Amino acid sequence: MTAPLLSFSDVWKTYGHGEATVNALAGVDLEIERGEFVAIMGPSGSGKSTAMNVIGCLDTPTRGVYGFEGIDAGRLDRRRRAMLRNLYIGFVFQGYNLLARTTAAENVELPLIYRGVPSRERRTRALAALERVGLTGRANHTPAELSGGQQQRVAIARAIVSEPTLLLADEPTGNLDTARSHEIMELLIELNRENGLTVVMVTHEADIAAYAERQLKFVDGRVASDTRVGEMAT
Repeated sequence: MTAPLLSFSDVWKTYGHGEATVNALAGVDLEIERGEFVAIMGPSGSGKSTAMNVIGCLDTPTRGVYGFEGIDAGRLDRRRRAMLRNLYIGFVFQGYNLLARTTAAENVELPLIYRGVPSRERRTRALAALERVGLTGRANHTPAELSGGQQQRVAIARAIVSEPTLLLADEPTGNLDTARSHEIMELLIELNRENGLTVVMVTHEADIAAYAERQLKFVDGRVASDTRVGEMAT
């Protein structure tokens, strides 16, 4: 049997000491397979953002095992976690996080610079990624010359230009109107279904979570429910 892409085994994340102790994650067990599209939901303080940070190797469990591609990623040192992020994970954020004074293409090239990819190849791959997200002809536009939806497409192009195994999307439609939100979600579905990209998304919006094939709901640091689209329809 093929191992899951990522797994939590009795994962805890604890902050503070004594009476001030807070268990942001309290014994989470879960598995996410390659090619899945998973939405993580839950109220503020439920642990969903902490889970996302652990998955993205931005944080480590206090105890328990976080496995990624068969590696105990939670026990890697900072340098090796950074390497794992750079090689396998793409990130999309609510606020786009684009560099204001650089063009769309230059923003998309950034992950490739960290990998040491030569400049000509960087530009070729950046233009291909922009085309993939529907921004052909916008390569030389700065963020100020793009709409919010277009800026998020640039951010998605930047996340996929290095051909990651996993895309982590943190409230990717939070700054967009309804129409642009659904356009972004359709794009993520295309990347998932056509490119086989595993997508894990944090959202507090039920209509956005409905695009995912699987929904995990966190409450008080635990997975309160794990539902697939077919199960919700029955």
